[in-house]
This record gives sequence, C-alpha cells and structure tokens, in this order.
Amino acid sequence: MSYDAPFAGLKVVDLSQGIAGPYCAMLLAQHGADVIKVEGIGDGDWARTLGVHYGSHSAFSIIGNLGKRSVAVDLKNDAGKAVLWRLLKDADVFLEGFRPGVIKRLGFDYESVSAREPRILYVSVSGFGQTGPLAERPAMDPVLQAYTGMMAENRGEDGIPHRVPVIVVDMSTGLYAFQGVSAALYARRDEPRGRYIDVSLMQAATALQSIRLMGSYLEGGAMKPGGVPGGVFKTADGWMSILALNDRDWRSLCGAIELPALADDPRFVTPALRLANDVALYAIVRPAIEARPSADWSKRLTAARLMHERLNSYHDFLEQPQVKETGLIQWLRQAGLDRPVPVPALPGMLPQADGTPRGTAPVTGEHTKAILAEHGYGDAEIDALLAQGVVAAA
Repeated sequence: MSYDAPFAGLKVVDLSQGIAGPYCAMLLAQHGADVIKVEGIGDGDWARTLGVHYGSHSAFSIIGNLGKRSVAVDLKNDAGKAVLWRLLKDADVFLEGFRPGVIKRLGFDYESVSAREPRILYVSVSGFGQTGPLAERPAMDPVLQAYTGMMAENRGEDGIPHRVPVIVVDMSTGLYAFQGVSAALYARRDEPRGRYIDVSLMQAATALQSIRLMGSYLEGGAMKPGGVPGGVFKTADGWMSILALNDRDWRSLCGAIELPALADDPRFVTPALRLANDVALYAIVRPAIEARPSADWSKRLTAARLMHERLNSYHDFLEQPQVKETGLIQWLRQAGLDRPVPVPALPGMLPQADGTPRGTAPVTGEHTKAILAEHGYGDAEIDALLAQGVVAAA
C-alpha cells in the first residue's frame, strides 16, 4: 500500500455495466485494487456497444474499464454461477448494476453474498433506487436529467430545455459511489462486517444540483443569477464566457468595452439594480462584445482581471498550451484502435502510462484463463468450461 496505490491488495468483483458502476470500479483499479470485470459472453458489457464501435470497444468502455481485467461468464446456468462464486471468495468489494430484483433472481443479492463473505462491501447501482414506484423502470442519464429538473434548468436562449451531453449523471454517480466505497473501506478496518451501499443515478443527479435545487425552492422559481452581467456572449468570430459578479468587476468590464460612463448609469450602479434591469443592460453589453474578435477580448479582459474564456471545441481544448504544460491528457493505445486516444489524468493521482495495466482497458474475456487459473481451476477444467460455453476467452 502506498499513496500511489492505496488500494493495492484489495480484490474487487465488478458485475456492473454501462458507465456509473464501471466508472466507480475503474477508479478503484486506478488506486491499485485488483478489479475483475465479470461480463457476459459475446458483446459483454453493453457499454461496449454504445456509439461507434472499435472492435470490442467504444469510448464508453475504454474510460469505464481502464486498469481492470475481464472474464466472460454465462451467468444463466449453474456452472457459470459457480464460477462467479469462486471469484467472490475473499473479495473486498462487489458491484452490481441490475434493475432491482434481477440480482436476487440470479442468486447474488446482498444477503446471499454476505452470508458467504461477511466482510464484503456490496454496491448496488440503480436508476431510481431499490424501492419506490419507479424502482424497476429502466433509466439512463437522459432520463434522470429529465426527472430531477436538470433539463428544465438548462434552457437555451431559444427557451427549449436541453440535455447536458456529457453524461454528467452517470459520471457523478460513479464518483459518488467511489466516495462511498472509499469511506466504507476506511471504516471497515474497525468493523467486523461489511455493508450494503445503495447508490442511484437519482441520488447523484440530485446531490449534484443541490445548490440550484435549494436556491430555486427558496426563491420560489428559477434561481437568480449569481451576478449580472454573466454568461455566454457572441464575439465577432466566436463565443466567450464572461463573468462580472461584483461592483469592481462591473466597473472593470465597462472600461474594457470602452463604455466607462455605463458604470455610473443609475440603472446599473448596484448588483440588485443590474439584475432588475438585466434586459436593458444586456442590450448594451452584447452588441459591444460582438463588435470585436475573441482574441481581442481575451487581451482586454485579462488586463482587466475579469473571469473569461473563449468557448473551445474539444479539439481546441486538446491543443491548449495549458493542457499540454500540465500533462492533463495521456495518449494511450487501446485494442481495436489504430491510433492513441486522449485519456484525462485523474485528479490527485499519477497519470496513466501507455501500455501499462492502469492505462489499458481489457477486451471482453481477455483475462478469463488467467483469472480462472488464479482461482484454482486447472487447465483441463478451464478447457471444459470454454468448450461448454460457460466462459469465453478473447
């Protein structure tokens, strides 16, 4: 165990699919745990089939499975279930992401697993939680963005609610799940038994929006902006995010747009007045900003010490000097792709290195034989399981 690999020596069995559960397990792997990804024979985890396919991978499956080992097992028959029970022997963490009730029908609910492995930390990841009228409904990121108010809050200037496209609910669920598991691992040092950890996309989406949710409730409607002017402004050659949150910022902005007298306009002299008269204010500020290119505004706003940034595409972002200087992006080769792909370094950790276990996502069943051998299966037994279709190997 070390700061670089604090979870070294821990065994994790990951039966989850998609992004939320797998991302949590991926973080455990990045922190040194031995994570065994158990997936079905054939396509495996359905995240591998999302979007564009690259052999056994998609962008989703690469990010969700870096650092893991994969074993492909058919859990619909008793022989496959026996394999999973063998894998669960002495495991520290077990993750599942089925709809409520499914895992119990498979025979691997918390009561059954903890009876054999009493110190296991058992993590269930679901859409709406384990109980309630919506518990058994299928749910992915877009559904929870709609249900929890996120889409309604994210209205464009066209007035239409928009989905945040970066699967923010799934990713935050993975992060909250990792936080819960990490805390439980710390506490378990002084506990005789493990525990059940219930994490849902609904919980994560709500927690992520806690400030805006509370503000909207207290203010009786849409939460008021933190400061005016602020937002996305059209420039002569693109778009720019600009924030002027207080009186000092407001005066600096008026100077930067060469309208210094505007700072003393009686309609705009206080934050409350700027908010009350925001339509008139934006009618003046927006045309002024649109008259100049983004590079000019960047110089002016930097000199004025105002928060701002032009809107980058992902391609623009990857080329930024700040990104390159800080080593934010690692370029890692993955099976099925003809060139390295950009993988962000995880905050607070050593970056992944190309070609290492931490920097590689497995294909379906890539480690089946090795994992079975580690769990007491002989060569003849492994060959028999492969021949019977109980397991599969890449």
